[in-house]
Amino acid sequence: MEITQILGYVGALAIGIVLGLIGGGGSILTVPVLVYLLYINPVTATAYSLFVVGVSALVGAIRNIQKGLVDFKTAIVFAIPAFIAVYATRKFLVPAIPDQLFEINGFLVTKNIAIMVFFAIIMFVAAISMIKSNGKKITSETAVVYNYPLIIIEGVVVGLLTGIVGAGGGFLIIPALVLLAKLPMKKAVATSLLIIAIKSLIGFIGDVENLDIDWTFLLIFTTISVVGIFVGTWLNKFIDGKKLKKSFGWFVLAMALYIVFKEFTK
Repeated sequence: MEITQILGYVGALAIGIVLGLIGGGGSILTVPVLVYLLYINPVTATAYSLFVVGVSALVGAIRNIQKGLVDFKTAIVFAIPAFIAVYATRKFLVPAIPDQLFEINGFLVTKNIAIMVFFAIIMFVAAISMIKSNGKKITSETAVVYNYPLIIIEGVVVGLLTGIVGAGGGFLIIPALVLLAKLPMKKAVATSLLIIAIKSLIGFIGDVENLDIDWTFLLIFTTISVVGIFVGTWLNKFIDGKKLKKSFGWFVLAMALYIVFKEFTK
């Protein structure tokens, strides 16, 4: 096994540990680990990421369901437009993107480069969200009120982004649940995991029909990531995950800049 492969599996463990420690954000590292350490094609990497993200989020969602923190009605209302959008994106939109897009001063912008640069932009937005997070919580148990048109639009946007880049989009979903459904922050975080699990795994089904999936590799990688979640949860007893969130945000920002540099200097 090559050193990069070993680092790739270490990366899978790190993804889970970050998820366990800070409750989100770690999944955004999945695509860079798959592409740059395990040399997997970006289209396939975003598909694999959907599966890893979906299973990891499901593990977290089950734990939150046991604690009674998940608002099922909100999850269903938000998840339906999101999973329709992500499935359609993976099944129809991504395969329809041509391999060669355009040329700038002799530099050919391919489908793979475009996906990774777009992913870097999403990483940048997620990083800013983590860095600026001030930890304020909404604790009032006000009645849940649904702004259906905005929830549907937000669901479609999140589904589209998730379908293209393979990330969970929790940094978009959680604020939407707080603002559009008036959920307390703790319930919003817990409910977002169930939404992410549903839309990611259904989106992955769109890929199963289009791509050759290396199930052995994917299941090993995902299992290591899930083990990492439990390690991260255990470490949470000794380390304040919330304090780490801002530092991790800066790391994600650096990774976003690295991806752009890497893609344009090939």
